Amino acid sequence: MELLYQHCGGLDVHKRTITACVRLLREDGSIQQETRTFGTMTRDLLELADWLTAADVTHVALESTGSYWKPVYNILEGKFTLVLVNARHVKHVPGRKTDVQDCQWLAQLLQAGLLRGSFIPPRPQRELRDLTRHRSQLVAEKNRVANRIQKILEDANIKLASVATDILGASGRDMLRALIRGETDCEKMADLARRQLRTKIPQLRPALEGQVTDHHRFMLGELLNHLEYLESRIEEFSRRIEEVSRPFAPAMAKVATLPGFDQRSAQNVVAEIGADMDVFPSAPHLASWAGVCPGNNESAGKRKSGRTTKGNRWLRAALSQAAWSAARKKDSYFQAQYRRLTGRRGKKRAIVAVAHSLLTIIYHMLTNASDYRELGGGYLDKRNAHRLLPKLLRRIRDMGYQVTLQEAA
Repeated sequence: MELLYQHCGGLDVHKRTITACVRLLREDGSIQQETRTFGTMTRDLLELADWLTAADVTHVALESTGSYWKPVYNILEGKFTLVLVNARHVKHVPGRKTDVQDCQWLAQLLQAGLLRGSFIPPRPQRELRDLTRHRSQLVAEKNRVANRIQKILEDANIKLASVATDILGASGRDMLRALIRGETDCEKMADLARRQLRTKIPQLRPALEGQVTDHHRFMLGELLNHLEYLESRIEEFSRRIEEVSRPFAPAMAKVATLPGFDQRSAQNVVAEIGADMDVFPSAPHLASWAGVCPGNNESAGKRKSGRTTKGNRWLRAALSQAAWSAARKKDSYFQAQYRRLTGRRGKKRAIVAVAHSLLTIIYHMLTNASDYRELGGGYLDKRNAHRLLPKLLRRIRDMGYQVTLQEAA
């Protein structure tokens, strides 16, 4: 087997220890190998870097679970060519599993060029990722708190959600605060409605009649305070994201022009894939990395399950949310694509297909610095007119009608 790198290393990273192997190719063609164990403190990592440098190592492969690879990557970044590999892809021979053999196996595979590294974005993008991902978790927690508030209201026989579209809007919050203060007059609480909700005051009065106890008031007060705290944290993270994302602003502006995207969803997508598409060989490669395309599973000439692969869950969630919104835009290509697929493949598979199309368009927009051009809802029908027209004519004839086709001027 041809060896691509003369001096390389393999690191098996754990929480408290790192087992490292240096594999050197001598001039006579023989292999020299040395293995050592280091701690994971910063001084230990600096010692590891010095040991690798003294051995003239140029390429280093890391295998880790969780986030234990990050401190090692931060210290070694810029000094060596680092390859972070998935532990599932480099399984050792069964029955010969030790930390020492793992790092030696990594070094051997790396020297032969048989390892494919994970995508590790530059530090500015990694920092933006941390911010957008944490904001997404805060938004999810806010939704959970809102559901808990609704559960308490139902337990107290308050049917506000049956009348008001958003119980946490300006009017709903005023009524909740009145309930927390101990107000029991339904007329006064219903009169707190604002704008369009005032037309529903007659329906609000019976909806606000309930059996609210001190326990309900305490729970509603705590949950509402927690909700407002989460909203303040989300706003703070959004301001920080605005500052950090300035280098990515042109890419985010392009993504935001797509149907289904707003500023926040564009930030989430660009934080995951970046603005430089050179790291992805092609649009299908990016779709596979994101987990929004069918997987390959074929054996003995038989095509097995083509379920989507496990990709970047944060990117997939952002694309799916945008796809649901894009599928509702009238007279758009994505709405036509969704309706075309949902009848025979189901709603969820159709949404994944729309997300795949969105990501493919984003790839080409960022690669070619081009703008989005809407194809329209009739694009697919016009493209497949030679197959669609005979089917439609057959259905009309089956209904007992005779049709003559003539092209429009």
